[in-house]
Amino acid sequence: MEIAIISGKGGTGKSSVSAAFMSMTPNVKAIDCDVDAANLYLIFHPTKEEERVYISGKHAVVDPDRCTGCGLCESLCRFEAIQVIDECAVVDEVGCEGCSLCYRTCPQQAISMEVDDQSRIYSGSFRYGKMIYGRLAPGEENSGKMVNALRTYSKQASTKDDKSDSVTLLDGPPGIGCPVLSTITGVDKVVIVTEPTISGFSDLQRAVEVVRHFEIPTYIIVNKSTLNPDVTYQITTWCSKEQLPVVATLPFDRDVVDAMVAGQTIVEYRPQSLTTHLLQEAYRQILGN
Repeated sequence: MEIAIISGKGGTGKSSVSAAFMSMTPNVKAIDCDVDAANLYLIFHPTKEEERVYISGKHAVVDPDRCTGCGLCESLCRFEAIQVIDECAVVDEVGCEGCSLCYRTCPQQAISMEVDDQSRIYSGSFRYGKMIYGRLAPGEENSGKMVNALRTYSKQASTKDDKSDSVTLLDGPPGIGCPVLSTITGVDKVVIVTEPTISGFSDLQRAVEVVRHFEIPTYIIVNKSTLNPDVTYQITTWCSKEQLPVVATLPFDRDVVDAMVAGQTIVEYRPQSLTTHLLQEAYRQILGN
């Protein structure tokens, strides 16, 4: 079974919930799909048993010995990633989208395309199972391709020893963009973590609309619910009308922060707390339905 945990916006506590679920799942396969800001490894400290180079795309490189500074590439680049400085074209690697137009049109053949190969995919063991995560290098492309690469690698790494009832938990990126679509495509269930703010409520509605397009069973967790009971009520009332099960309304709990500082999940840090109990009950409902 594959379960994706996502949120319509950042800061809802999605990764804390994901980590808590992982610490309740023996022999779990954990995939950190938030490649722009992967952080589960900071809590679980997985071993690095395998490292793979991830090629995210290409960028233009100018040979100054060939370039005459004609400015054609600068005028054609719609991303404004090329400037002619001191009669030589200079490429901004972060701004370059790797479209190759400059490479194809340079009259002096002074431009080549080089691969972006600084990003990495890691696989290793941690205290509850196996973890796969990516580290996207600054400026390299994340259009969901790396998320897809993580999931593909996860399936390739599966062995005959994997049990048919094993659980894969995917900690998705925030938002509703391409990386989220790559995270939820083909999963069995989706959990959306939201917070009681106007923006949180709005982004929850957008996330639900996206997930419904894929017809995936969806569960809602309202985190930090006690910070704004009025908006929490609005969220739970809307979910009831939309027939979306709210499996937990978690209180604001400082222990969650202290647990992260200690390098633990709330389930490990305060196993008898109300938050732990609510998360355990929510996870039972998600697995059981």
